[in-house]
Amino acid sequence: MNANQVQGLGLNMLGRFAQSNWPDRLGVRKSFERLLYTGSKTGFQLAGVAARQFNKTPKLDGKQRLPAAAKGVFDLSLSDEQQMMRETLQRFAKEMLRPAAHAADHTGEFPADIRTQAQELGLNFYAVPEALGGMAAEQSVVTNVLMAEDLGYGDFTLGAVILAPMGVANALTRWGTKEQQEQYLSAFAEEVPPLATFALCEAVPAFNPNQLSTRALRDGGSYVLNGEKSLVLLAREAELFLVAAELDGAPAVFIVKGGADGIAFREDPGMGLKAGATMKMRLDNVRAEKLGDADFDYQAFLDLGALAWIGLAIGTCQAVLDYTIQYANERIAFGEPISHRQSVAFMIADMAIEIDAMRMLLWNAASLAEAGKPFHREAYLARLLAAEKTMKIGNDGVQLLGGHGFTKEHPVERWYRDLRAVAVMHSGLHA
Repeated sequence: MNANQVQGLGLNMLGRFAQSNWPDRLGVRKSFERLLYTGSKTGFQLAGVAARQFNKTPKLDGKQRLPAAAKGVFDLSLSDEQQMMRETLQRFAKEMLRPAAHAADHTGEFPADIRTQAQELGLNFYAVPEALGGMAAEQSVVTNVLMAEDLGYGDFTLGAVILAPMGVANALTRWGTKEQQEQYLSAFAEEVPPLATFALCEAVPAFNPNQLSTRALRDGGSYVLNGEKSLVLLAREAELFLVAAELDGAPAVFIVKGGADGIAFREDPGMGLKAGATMKMRLDNVRAEKLGDADFDYQAFLDLGALAWIGLAIGTCQAVLDYTIQYANERIAFGEPISHRQSVAFMIADMAIEIDAMRMLLWNAASLAEAGKPFHREAYLARLLAAEKTMKIGNDGVQLLGGHGFTKEHPVERWYRDLRAVAVMHSGLHA
């Protein structure tokens, strides 16, 4: 998709927006109009990003918290704005992410033009409260997982990188103190928002996010972090990190600026997520500040991260299903399409059933979270099913393509490699 096509997306959104009454009802028409216009393989190296200057906004009356959504807990109908958003993101995923994914996976780099065009979509505005220049008026966990699903349909890894800064903004909105929101949050509503990411995983067998090796110690009015993180998306380029570390025997999350003294990186290539340029991150006496205060909920932090990964995975699984259906209908063997064979048809049917089952569990958990209800059980069930079924669907997609499934000529092998990450990444995004 070229620049003219991106503008076409904006014009399409603008046309639908002008005919809607919801922006006036929510008092966000002006905000939305502005949105529419608008190293080394062997050793650690110092951070390559200069610390971004996060300037404080005008004083807030208090820390911003979004109210729970007023709709019913589990509602399968989409609002006008959700439908408009989905149509735009689905087109973006098909016309931009899907064609760029193969080269990005091969080079191990996130394309600069994709980043620019993704920023023009203004997804971060959905995470920033109106008082700080965004358009978020209530919690929107369902909308966030719908975004993840649509981006995942284009490409799992590119979608994860696009969503990471929005996830950081969501966490700051949900738990950041008044001072932290003044310092960092309004930057996510700027024309060029900061590149932000998460550092949670650690390279230990059977990693448990509730048992962290990275340690935080109080030092005056701040904290000092020591430890090592793995599989950090776009680590070298990030301007802001949310880092999980143990503090006084319990897990907590800390805000770390990119380019801070004591941060170093080492390549950490994996089976998948190659376009995410994942790296190990070492912290040696790194200064940080603790995210939030008494209302911070670490388990909810993990659960919301899991929902975002599941949304990406479901979108990618849907891509596997659609691709294999077309392949099975076009692939002729012994004089007929292989889709006529019962074993092939049954396997494809099972894939469709498993995708819908994951989707229902995900939407249920997201709807509970959005309504301010307990959702840990539902998020756990969704993650448990996704960890098993996404890998199975990726494997079945490769199997259905036979020898073609083993080659890079078809995208199914890349989807399979990326989907393996669902069982590994305990968080790193945030719905």
